[in-house]
Amino acid sequence: MTTLFINARLIDPEAGTDAPGAVLVADGQITEILPEGTQAEHLFRARNIDPTEAEVVDCGGKCLAPGIVDIGVKVCEPGERHKESYKTAGLAAAAGGVTTMITRPDTNPAIDSPETLEFVTRRAQADTPVNVLPMAALTKGREGREMTEIGFLLDAGAVAFSDCDHVVANTKVFSRALSYAKSCGALVIAHPQEPVLSAGAAASSSKFATLRGLPAVSPMAERMGLDRDIALLEMTGARYHADQITTARALPALERAKANGLDITAGTSIHHLTLNELDVADYRTFFKVKPPLRAEEDRLAVIEAVRSGLIDTISSMHTPQDEESKRLPFEEAAAGAVALETLLPAALRLYHAEQLDLPTLFRAMSLNPAKRLGLACGRLTAGAPADLILFDADVPFVLDRFTLKSKSQNTPFDGQRMQGRVLATYVAGAPVFRRD
Repeated sequence: MTTLFINARLIDPEAGTDAPGAVLVADGQITEILPEGTQAEHLFRARNIDPTEAEVVDCGGKCLAPGIVDIGVKVCEPGERHKESYKTAGLAAAAGGVTTMITRPDTNPAIDSPETLEFVTRRAQADTPVNVLPMAALTKGREGREMTEIGFLLDAGAVAFSDCDHVVANTKVFSRALSYAKSCGALVIAHPQEPVLSAGAAASSSKFATLRGLPAVSPMAERMGLDRDIALLEMTGARYHADQITTARALPALERAKANGLDITAGTSIHHLTLNELDVADYRTFFKVKPPLRAEEDRLAVIEAVRSGLIDTISSMHTPQDEESKRLPFEEAAAGAVALETLLPAALRLYHAEQLDLPTLFRAMSLNPAKRLGLACGRLTAGAPADLILFDADVPFVLDRFTLKSKSQNTPFDGQRMQGRVLATYVAGAPVFRRD
């Protein structure tokens, strides 16, 4: 099937442009980017395309962009399917414009063997309408004692290795894992935190946390964790991605590491870009995430780092938690929030606040994650996979968490006014979601 998208506002993160145009798709790939005013009948005649075998999608002046590549999605299979399954996560991803999910290995049991990886790969292929690429654990059981069989896991389809929020505290084990990953060309995704300082923290250290009586962690814990990891990168030369940089104090270290030529990239989560520590004022546990929400000064510094390109990626850090895990005192409640469906509307808050333009947002949500993982998607260019999202950047709505497609509905944006919604999502040129 050939599809022609006309009358679109094209968001091209590679060229950094936001301009009207049209896109021609055939056999699951983008075949041509066309100028504004392209007429379907003229184009089909010129390209010798049978109009009866083609679909024309009039975008009505709405935005057409590469599908989101979301690094760090937790799907709770195996072990906690009651929180999120591949089927519900896939539906949520399609509704949120996420065309490629990079899934985390922090399941129960952890994805630390080729057999477990094969199981989740089969489930994902059978149950999800979007692309799913799994990560595997860096150490067995994510316990930080013995590294996994990285080579075998790579052969089985792992795209990266991470122990997620379980920091490998043993520096010798971590350095050996980095060295082995380097020899295999594998990407290691780490959670930069000093584990002893950050243990048990529910908030960032501040006067606010003290007044609320919440156990807190200094932002320096993130800086210390990143400094250690950078030192090990200098020693091993491994490929490294920091999953979440959330504090201003960590940014100079990241900048120096990049300037020194280390193979390092960094991401941040949409919650740390759009929320701050004051949002937990009434102890709402839906605002409890890991790392904890930061001060407004940190939030603004991280936004600027995304704008400048110092921070490479924005992700949802989709972490489903059931009601029993969240309906607890703030200190005891599980950390995490669902965000596959709220990632784009929340990111558009930064666009409407004139803090980040749309090409910059999609550079961080689509292009850079794809480049870091060596994927061909995330681009709006001829030859790229036709993984696309059509969205209205301006339509207002009030988010009702009970309308979300995720099994768990622990979103901090419940009841909030949002602006911008996905209208349709396409994977390999085929529609996987259309808003009624």
